[in-house]
Amino acid sequence: MMKPILFVLLTTLTFCSRSPKSTVPTVDPVMGPPGSSRPTDPSFPAQGPVAGKMNGLTFVAPPQPPVENPMTAVTSIGANWIAVVPYAFTRLGVPDVHYNTHGQQWWGESPAGVRQCIQMAHAASLKVMLKPQVYIPNSWPGSLDFGTPEDWQKWEAAYENYILPMATLADSMQVDLFCVGTEFAIAVTKRPDFWRSLIQKVRARYHGQITYCATWADYQNTPFWKEVDYIGLSAYFPLAASTTPDVDSLRQAWRPIREQLRTFSEQHGKSILFTEFGYLSVDSAGWRTWELERGVESRRINQVAQANCLEALLSTFQAESWWAGGFLWKWFPNMQGHEGYPERDYTPQGKLGEGILRKWYGG
Repeated sequence: MMKPILFVLLTTLTFCSRSPKSTVPTVDPVMGPPGSSRPTDPSFPAQGPVAGKMNGLTFVAPPQPPVENPMTAVTSIGANWIAVVPYAFTRLGVPDVHYNTHGQQWWGESPAGVRQCIQMAHAASLKVMLKPQVYIPNSWPGSLDFGTPEDWQKWEAAYENYILPMATLADSMQVDLFCVGTEFAIAVTKRPDFWRSLIQKVRARYHGQITYCATWADYQNTPFWKEVDYIGLSAYFPLAASTTPDVDSLRQAWRPIREQLRTFSEQHGKSILFTEFGYLSVDSAGWRTWELERGVESRRINQVAQANCLEALLSTFQAESWWAGGFLWKWFPNMQGHEGYPERDYTPQGKLGEGILRKWYGG
């Protein structure tokens, strides 16, 4: 599921104001947040950082060039990767893709801003996944569909015109991983030949590793995993509907999912990467994220629910050799770029969840 920062396609861009971090209770670095527990089940063996994992953050594009280096906070929690996400825009039923038209992008999404963010990350010894994404107002990429082959071909040509220059940029900046698409559930099943061709064209321009980001619900239907280096997915699996799920119940909900993913990884001979994972800091954070997003501004803040969900995910997967790691959705550079409700949003900054990331990322 794509949860983009708020834009209006080809209309006036509104910048959100900086919001200070909130004051929160201290998190025990071993036991985690209140209501959590140390893993005792041998099927959940990890209790801290595991070498070689992608401990990633999805780095929200700064609206303006940052005054302070935003990578200092990233490295302080132990993250070793960031995902840079320059959005393009599509409307349902309109076979076109708009990127950087009429100057209506945030600075960090423009080609110049993307390059500078990558440079800052590399200077801080961080690796980078360049993850161009498409935002569809009032919808999401998984619903993108067209009624005629001609419209599909027009959209695909426009998407190529967006993705291929990004691949060239990624190669010129020695980006470590490139994501060719995110959550196009219908498009990849209806038009697999286009995606296979696109991957080949990307590889002709970009000489690093490649992934694709499927949704948690349709990754098994993605037809071209053999063409990429990692099986990527948005890991928004619904786990528990309770207001404040405890860590043990969340781990138990993860158990069959973990086994399914392990089998899938073995069948394809590729590691699985959570190209997105994360939880809102509201009641029932471990349930249907796409439903919680609707009316999120009025939902009750619940930092413990978010922290428990992060603890359960990371304690479940960190020790798995087939799990490459993941990119937390999302991290605001110097708290810029949020939509006005950071206290409820996916970021763990200044919340109990930040302590959980420090514990598992090694900060």
